[in-house]
Amino acid sequence: MKTLRVKPDFIADLKRGYSLVHRDAVSNKDLLENEGELFELVDVHNRFLGKAYYGIQNKGIGWVLTTKEHEEIDQAFFTKKISAALQLRENFFNDADTTAFRVFNGEGDGIGGISIDYYDGYFLINWYSDGIYRYQDFVIQALDELTNYKAIYEKKRFDTKGMYIEQEDDFVKGTPGEFPIIIKENGMNFAIDLNDGAMTGIFLDQRDVRRTIRDQYAEGTNMLNTFSYTGAFSVAAALGGARETTSVDLAKRSLSKTIEQFSVNGIDFEAQDIKVMDVFHYFKYAQRHQLKFDLVVLDPPSFARTKKMTFSTAKDYPKLLADALSITAKKGIIVASTNNASFGMKKFKTFIDQACKETNTKYKIVEQFGLPKDFRANRDFPEFNYLKVCFIQKLN
Repeated sequence: MKTLRVKPDFIADLKRGYSLVHRDAVSNKDLLENEGELFELVDVHNRFLGKAYYGIQNKGIGWVLTTKEHEEIDQAFFTKKISAALQLRENFFNDADTTAFRVFNGEGDGIGGISIDYYDGYFLINWYSDGIYRYQDFVIQALDELTNYKAIYEKKRFDTKGMYIEQEDDFVKGTPGEFPIIIKENGMNFAIDLNDGAMTGIFLDQRDVRRTIRDQYAEGTNMLNTFSYTGAFSVAAALGGARETTSVDLAKRSLSKTIEQFSVNGIDFEAQDIKVMDVFHYFKYAQRHQLKFDLVVLDPPSFARTKKMTFSTAKDYPKLLADALSITAKKGIIVASTNNASFGMKKFKTFIDQACKETNTKYKIVEQFGLPKDFRANRDFPEFNYLKVCFIQKLN
C-alpha cells in the first residue's frame, strides 16, 4: 500500500474527523495511479493518520475510511458500515407516512463518495467517483445480506474528470420497477422514476421544509415556487391550504412532471399556475403586472447557465433575493434555500442581509433548517451539512 504524507496544515482537521483528502493536503499525490486503490496517510514523522481510497471528487482525491491502522477494508468493513446506517434509520423504516429517505449519507456514515436512498422497497446508490465505484460489489453484497429489496438502481455521478455523467440504464439487480412509483413523505404523495436520467422527481433533503410549508405557512396564501423542478413545494403548499400556487421552471419537462405531482395528490392541476419560463424573466413579468405573493420559495441550483446569462448562488443570490422581495407582500414569507457547499449558514445570512438592505426591506428570520436527520453529517465541518434554508418574513 502506498504511503502519502499529509502537510502539517491539514493534520488537525483530519484528526477531528474531516475525511475528505483534499488535493492540496498531501505532498506526494503523484504516487497514486488507479482510482479505487487504497493508500495510507502519515504525518511528517511517519505516524499513521488513516487509510483512504483514491477517488477524484471535486476538490478531493479520496476519502479516509478508517483511522485504525490494522482495520481491513473488505466486505466485512462495508457490511458493518451499512448495517450501522440502516439501524440508525430504523424509525424511518417504521413510519408508514414516509416511505422515501436516505439510508447512507457518505462520509456522515463513514464512507465518503457514496449515498444510498430508499424509495418504498427500491434502493438507489449514487456513486460520486470512479474510485468508490470500484467497491460496487461490496456495497451490493451488503444490501443483499442486510435488506429485502424489490430492486437496486444506481447513478454514476462522475466521469474521468470527476464531473457528472448520465447513464442510459440505472437498473442493477432485482425486479425492475414499473415507474413512476408513488412514495409517501409525511403523508404527501410523490411520483418517482429511478431510471430516468440524473433526477428522480424529488429532492429528499427538503422533506422537513416541505412539511413546515404545508403545516405552518401555506394556508390562505398566494404561493410562488421558483426553480420549481417537479413542483414538490407547490404540492405541499396546495395541501396546506394555499389559495393558489404558481410554479416556474425553465425546463420543458417541468410542466408534465408538475401536473403529475399534483394529480397523484388529488389536486386539480388546472386550478394551479404552471409556467415554463426563465425565473428571472418571470420576476420582470410579475413586477410589470404588480403581482404580489404571500409565500415565495427560492431554491435555485448552485450553478446554472442559459443562452443569455450564467447564475451562481455564491455571487448572485443577493440579486435573486432582491428580485423576490420586490414581489413579496408585506408580512409575506420567503423560503430562501441553497445547497451550495462552498459557504455556510453564516455567509448565507449575509446574502440575505445584503439583499434586504439594498431594497430597504425590514425582515426577520423566523425559521432555519439544515439537513434532516437521515442526511447524517459531521457538524464540525459545515461544508458537509450543505443545505441552508431560511424562512424570511418581510416586515414592510
